Amino acid sequence: MALERPLKLALITGDPRLPYEYGVDGRFAGEELEAVHQAHDALQSLDGYRISLLDDHEHLINALRDDPPDLVLNFCDTGYRNQLRNEINVPALLELLDIPYTGAGAACMGICGDKALVRHLALAYGIPVPNETLVDLCADPLVLPDLYPALIKPNAGCGSIGVTPDCVVHDAAEADAWLRVLAADADERPRALIQDFLDGPEYTLGLVGNPAIGFTVLPVLEIDYSALPPHLPRILSYGSKVDPDSPYWQALRFRPAELAPEVHAQMVQHATFLFARLGLRDYARIDFRAGSDGVPRMIDANFNPTWSHDGKMAMMAGWAGHDYPAFLALILRAARARYGL
Repeated sequence: MALERPLKLALITGDPRLPYEYGVDGRFAGEELEAVHQAHDALQSLDGYRISLLDDHEHLINALRDDPPDLVLNFCDTGYRNQLRNEINVPALLELLDIPYTGAGAACMGICGDKALVRHLALAYGIPVPNETLVDLCADPLVLPDLYPALIKPNAGCGSIGVTPDCVVHDAAEADAWLRVLAADADERPRALIQDFLDGPEYTLGLVGNPAIGFTVLPVLEIDYSALPPHLPRILSYGSKVDPDSPYWQALRFRPAELAPEVHAQMVQHATFLFARLGLRDYARIDFRAGSDGVPRMIDANFNPTWSHDGKMAMMAGWAGHDYPAFLALILRAARARYGL
């Protein structure tokens, strides 16, 4: 009996040769390089795959066209040529080339990139969300919060870009100043969100799977702000994700959430609904934060959540008994079932 040939699996990541606009120094750091190395090694340990790494964006299109893989593991969260605005172009390219791939499609990325749109969808279906105002940063005068403290962040973008201690404002002067900073940094028609500053527990819920086959619901993660200096607002800032010198990077920790069964069940219900309605695929993370009433409110839908060996998704998978290779295998299994591979 003939043996099945290994599936040709291509891992697409950012390009370490090019500038990286999201990086704190405008380039790939050792953490990004180690993450790719760990992912490649983990995939090599899985049976049934022949692995290739595609991280040279200068030659990416030709490589895909000349030797199409059976499946792409799309971990290119840097965007094509390491430009975040081009993150959507990687799945679009794969669709044009008719190459199966893991994760959200281009249309889903476009929808989830508009945070106000995701909030309105959640609100329409009765999912708790923060009070929010969408602000045109080209307006004169600028719209200011009605209540303080307030959180002001870009409507578009990912990776906590524009989320710094200054984004939590306590009066009109601080709000006006921060809105003008966002306006100066934004492209095209810049918009910002003014939200209630929720200071309760912050959670994230990871899902692996798809509506047609069901989900592996990972243990809910809670952000532990207890070691953060008290003068800093309790937020997942940009510095917490990219800057080892940031007090957020140094102080923030993550732990399994302790939730009442009915709260957990409702959070799972809301997350799985949004997964299906937004068109998320294979894996995603939905963020929640509680207000003064203790009710977790949906604050973000992450279509390409951090996939690294030390990221939140892998951490939650570990709590459920899945090591890093097994976590990646769950994602691949979901994509293969979706494509019938």
